[in-house]
Amino acid sequence: MTSSAILSHPIKPIADLPIDNTLATALLSSLAEYGEQLHGRRLWLACSGGRDSLALAALCVQLYRQDKLPFLPQLLHVNHGLQTDSQHWANHVADWAEAQKIPCRVLQAQVTGHDEQAARQARYNIMRAHINQDDVLLLAHHADDQAETVLMRLIQGAGVNGLSGMQPWRVQTQGSQRNILWRPWLTVRRANISAYAKRLELPYIDDPTNDSGDNVRSGLRRDIMPALATYNPNVIDNIARSAQLLSEAQSSVSAQAATDLQQTADASLQLPSAQQVLNIDDLHKLPLYRQRQLLHYWLGQDEPLPPAKQLVDDVLTLSQRDDQDHQTELFWQGRRQSYTVRRYRQQLYRFSSEWLSWLNLPLTAQVLPLSNLTLSNHSADNTLTSLTVRSSDRYAWQLQVKADTLVRLLDNSVDGIAQQAVFKTAPLNRQQRLKTERATRPQAGKKLYQTLGIPLWLRESLIVVSITFIKESEDGSGIQTDIPLLLTSPFESWILGTNESPLESRQIGTTEKTDFLDSAIRSILSVDGFLPNTF
Repeated sequence: MTSSAILSHPIKPIADLPIDNTLATALLSSLAEYGEQLHGRRLWLACSGGRDSLALAALCVQLYRQDKLPFLPQLLHVNHGLQTDSQHWANHVADWAEAQKIPCRVLQAQVTGHDEQAARQARYNIMRAHINQDDVLLLAHHADDQAETVLMRLIQGAGVNGLSGMQPWRVQTQGSQRNILWRPWLTVRRANISAYAKRLELPYIDDPTNDSGDNVRSGLRRDIMPALATYNPNVIDNIARSAQLLSEAQSSVSAQAATDLQQTADASLQLPSAQQVLNIDDLHKLPLYRQRQLLHYWLGQDEPLPPAKQLVDDVLTLSQRDDQDHQTELFWQGRRQSYTVRRYRQQLYRFSSEWLSWLNLPLTAQVLPLSNLTLSNHSADNTLTSLTVRSSDRYAWQLQVKADTLVRLLDNSVDGIAQQAVFKTAPLNRQQRLKTERATRPQAGKKLYQTLGIPLWLRESLIVVSITFIKESEDGSGIQTDIPLLLTSPFESWILGTNESPLESRQIGTTEKTDFLDSAIRSILSVDGFLPNTF
């Protein structure tokens, strides 16, 4: 059994058939432009079995067999089961690839939804899951696709970024995964590909939904593009050229926004894809048009599609408010994840929903017994001990502790008498009174939060780091003394002091205290096991 959508040409080897010079020139020119980036990378070709992707696969086979192409990509075909004949199409692509002696993998995808966008997203997701880090995915998009894309985005009210269309070389990241999309045929017309496929008698799949007009792209292809061509027969080439010019303009805008971001971002509070923070005072030093460009750029980090203009306007308005309302939240559903934008004092925060959920996870109290200590004989062990405060599948917050450095902390506190010590971490109790370097007396609750400038959403993410001394009294009982050292959040820490603190008894300065504790205790916040944010 076969499918009526598959052209009836027999499957046959095409390596020795005539090459199309226009298509070959476009591919080889793009190869020359991106050859250095391609070096050492594995290449895959997304092959639906349709005219365009099968033609690109055929040309790669021909050029490779003639030693004009240094690689032969592996084909990736995704069967998402949306068509009755989907399995027949998958078998057909595999059979054609076998006849050409080109590797082919058929992947099964589950589509959430029934529209073309859902199917497209499912295809890309399953292909990204299959290929390796920094692999290249070769795509057969051409000038007609580019023109349709630009018109679609124009109808949707896109800005310079959207109207620049598809890029010939694009690094795409999602979480820790990074791949490259390569489109060497964006200057090639569909008519050239059709003529080539006809000349080679390629048995491609002619999907009837492509020209049915039941989605925006196919409607533009069937109804609008022919009408525009009556006004100017070069409409496809002209729109593609405009997209290229806009792409160059967008590069200039993005470069300026990236420079502005370096000047306005609070580097100490950044966590890739989870939390991005802007300083409002620095933002307002920019001209208004650059503020808008920066917010557009800042919001759209980590997303394939830019934010809507209305969201940018709302965030700009939030940055301009002069009241003390810290409750306002702006929500954005991106392609990859959802985000919340909030303001606290003179800072704008953009959070992912996954990060906000992590901030609501309970903190874990930790106890690290330190060995019995004799001050005249410090332990030589300087091993790092890691204590996990909070973790999920993606984010982890740990403290790394050097036990022997903490031993030296006790020099002026035990009077040479052997005693036990325990290192502890515990969530901050809102009623707990602490004295920080910024305060003249102990504070608790709201006063403490305000003094330290801790936003509402971080107030359940504070831990107190302390040492408990257990000293044997004359009657043999244990006398326990708790000495707080640090108050710590995922991004900052504050030195604590009491009259009983070994650091206080040494009467050393704040800088020396900070250096001492930094060498003894490190806080590490990591994403997917890497990219640590430490202090």
